[in-house]
Amino acid sequence: MKQGFIKVAAVTPKIKVADPVYNRAVICERLEEAYVHGAKVIVFPELCLTGYTCGDLFLQQLLLEKAAAELLKIAEAASGKDALVMVGLPMEREGKLYNVAAVIWNGQILGLVPKANIPSYAEFYEGRHFSEGNKEPVTIMLDGKEVPFGANLLFECETMHGLTVGCEICEDLWVANSPGTSHAMMGATLIANLSASNETVGKDEYRELLVKSSSARLICGYIYTSAGEGESTQDLVFGGHNIIAENGTILVQIKRFGCETIYGDIDVERILSERRRMGTFGKAPQSVYQRVPFRFNITETKLERKFYCMPFVPQDQEMRNSRCEEILSIQSYGLKKRYEHTRLSKAVIGISGGLDSTLALLVVVRAFDMLGLARKGIVAVTMPCFGTTGRTYDNACKLAQSLGTTLTEVDIREAVKVHFRDIGQDAQVHDVTYENVQARERTQVLMDIANRENGLVIGTGDMSELALGWATYNGDHMSMYGVNAGVPKTLVRHLVQYYADTCGDNTLSQVLSDVLDTPVSPELLPPVDGVISQKTEDLVGPYELHDFFLYYMLRWGFPPAKLYRVAKLAFKGLYEEDIILHWMKIFYHRFFQQQFKRSCLPDGPKVGSVAVSPRGDLRMPSDASAGLWMDEVERL
Repeated sequence: MKQGFIKVAAVTPKIKVADPVYNRAVICERLEEAYVHGAKVIVFPELCLTGYTCGDLFLQQLLLEKAAAELLKIAEAASGKDALVMVGLPMEREGKLYNVAAVIWNGQILGLVPKANIPSYAEFYEGRHFSEGNKEPVTIMLDGKEVPFGANLLFECETMHGLTVGCEICEDLWVANSPGTSHAMMGATLIANLSASNETVGKDEYRELLVKSSSARLICGYIYTSAGEGESTQDLVFGGHNIIAENGTILVQIKRFGCETIYGDIDVERILSERRRMGTFGKAPQSVYQRVPFRFNITETKLERKFYCMPFVPQDQEMRNSRCEEILSIQSYGLKKRYEHTRLSKAVIGISGGLDSTLALLVVVRAFDMLGLARKGIVAVTMPCFGTTGRTYDNACKLAQSLGTTLTEVDIREAVKVHFRDIGQDAQVHDVTYENVQARERTQVLMDIANRENGLVIGTGDMSELALGWATYNGDHMSMYGVNAGVPKTLVRHLVQYYADTCGDNTLSQVLSDVLDTPVSPELLPPVDGVISQKTEDLVGPYELHDFFLYYMLRWGFPPAKLYRVAKLAFKGLYEEDIILHWMKIFYHRFFQQQFKRSCLPDGPKVGSVAVSPRGDLRMPSDASAGLWMDEVERL
């Protein structure tokens, strides 16, 4: 539960219809299993204490009395357990029968939540037995104790910041204005749905979509628990389709047609972060709510949740290809608009034979093709200097030629030497001045050619470099439109690979493949025996680590301790823990120190949920202190 994580369970027991005694025993057994597993919120299906398919047996007094008595035994079994438990049963109140969820904590029945929407269509005939639940809570007596009864109940944890639990029952999810909507707007961060949803062809896909979209729209965790084996199959079959979702992502779901338990690690802090970020989340409804407090012992949740080491890159190949096509379209359409506005027909781009400039050139070509402009209007400039290797130079030339652009070579060695003499720089001292003079000379060349050609200089730097400040101020940092500004380095590689796989040009594909195999380098230091001597990731760290840090810091607001915890899980077996921590320190230091470069970025399109544009997602002062973050990193 530390750092916002809480383990939840969706449990489907194998029950017997109309046998509350047997069902109570099974429920208690499965409750014990879930508790031992570490679950803090444990949800059972709708009417599971009797079975959903009792039909007119729900009208039998004996069944109702026995269900109420067995509920008290479940509460007793939950005594001493540090968990919130929800169980479905029928309950009578003032001569009417209700389909309710009993919410139990530490032996106490905290509240009874009645189903608000009673279906009586198609195969459902709940209106024959049950009444719609009241929204505004009232107090009833149960076992000599006052218990709140109503749909508008929220269960609020006093010891875990932000954990507020709301409850809805089956059909409540399927209606246009679900109780969960009201619950979330009143502060619920976790919604449990006790369900008995039968199986028909294709219904599972719609059910999954409902849960996924509800968790996204309401920015919450969602536990959906459904009835399964043991329910009557007289006319229906129940598959036990359990789903746990968070903010539009299915964390885990069960394979249907069984009676299983699934566990998910909900991140409450992540939910709160997203709600803070979205100022349009909504106003609280004009409804009367009652908040019922409870307490958890705060312990560290043993995480089973998976954290993929490349959050910007879809794991599924088909989805990754689709994402690559979408991103290339966003980049090229952004550039297309700029050319339509300026009415220009020339582009100037520096090409190094590296990944970033390769991607940028591919985007320019797509944009020109969309506009019907001749590719010869793309001036691809290679500018060899002290660090240029034969491999990258050849790839740059082959790339420009295979794409049908105008290849221009400007050797900047002599110009750089002249500048060294002008400023008194010793050419044998390979310091930051030695490197940056080359970068700024290249930008000057590009800008001047653009003036001569009446074109735009297209920037090639990616978002990861901008996050780390790995760009020469007023050098490669500057352009007239930066097409890669919203693309992280880990994704650049996949975009180029996708282009290589789908371009249909064997020569171009071979060049792109060799670019992909070339180490990432600014090539500002002389090569050794013709081989690149300056590898970026040796200096600033692995980009896959930095992209991971960037994603979880900016997108979800993870503090350093939490970020380090999940990074260790994501990169287990790839990097030692001390290596992860070392580069994390570098990341925070550079991210805060280099904001001044991001504060004056050229225009460029946002392509994903994370961006560093000063006009969009990251309006951060250039002189903000990194002290809070660095202090926490030092304590790790």
